[in-house]
Order: sequence, then structure tokens, then C-alpha cells
Amino acid sequence: MIADKIKILREKQGITQAELAKKLGVTRSGVNAWEMGITVPSTQYIVELSLLFSVSTDYLLDMPRTQTVSVEGLNDREIASVVEIIDCYKALKNE
Repeated sequence: MIADKIKILREKQGITQAELAKKLGVTRSGVNAWEMGITVPSTQYIVELSLLFSVSTDYLLDMPRTQTVSVEGLNDREIASVVEIIDCYKALKNE
């Protein structure tokens, strides 16, 4: 949950709610509301939080971990081989 992540990241950096609020240009009560799950930061503040804490916005938003692989320059058969390898690794993890 984003509320927990903001609090953990803030405490890890050793800053108070007031200090975080000042860095972001919001009120301390606004940061408190985020950390309590009463409100959710706007997109602008999610981006600013990710930059401040050096984490991805996906991490803050609890998005599943995904990664892209460029298949540029590969033909259809080579792409199919890459997909097959990925599927094999996923199957091994599920065993």
C-alpha cells in the first residue's frame, strides 16, 4: 500500500513528516493523510516522491514487477524462441 511505503521510505531517510512536506511544498497534515491512507498523493507528488526516494513509481503504486525485452531486429522465429525460454523459466518457478 502506498501509505506504508511513503512512511517506510521517509523514516529510512530519517526525515520527519514536516521535512518531507517542506521538500514537496505540501502541508505536514497532507503527508500525514497520505501515510494514514486517508488520501492518496496526486500523480505529480507520486513522481516527486519516487525521485526523492530513488524508487520507481511502480514500486510506490505496488505495480507488479515487469520488464521489457527489446526484440528489435529479430525475426518471428527468434522472437518465438525468446518467448518460449521465458515461459520455461516461469514454469520452473511455479513447480
